[in-house]
Amino acid sequence: MKAIYNGKVLAESQDTIVVENNHYFPEESLNKEYFKNSEKHTTCPWKGEASYFTLEVDGKSNPDAAWYYPAPKDAAKQIKDHVAFWKGVEVTD
Repeated sequence: MKAIYNGKVLAESQDTIVVENNHYFPEESLNKEYFKNSEKHTTCPWKGEASYFTLEVDGKSNPDAAWYYPAPKDAAKQIKDHVAFWKGVEVTD
């Protein structure tokens, strides 16, 4: 699987984990040069508190377009150290 934004590969892995129709990519598969920490946080009742990244690719910014659970609840422990995408990021095989 690949996550692509603005023509660049943000992440690529054969070992994504699918939860609620979202592919979660292992942290080591990220091209971290495109990721900037965000102040945004949301809470999922069964996964826990999510943190976000803003994507910066060739001068184009996509605020809060990637998220992860730094300390997921037990029900979602399999997505620890994994990142998912939305907001115009193409996830394809």
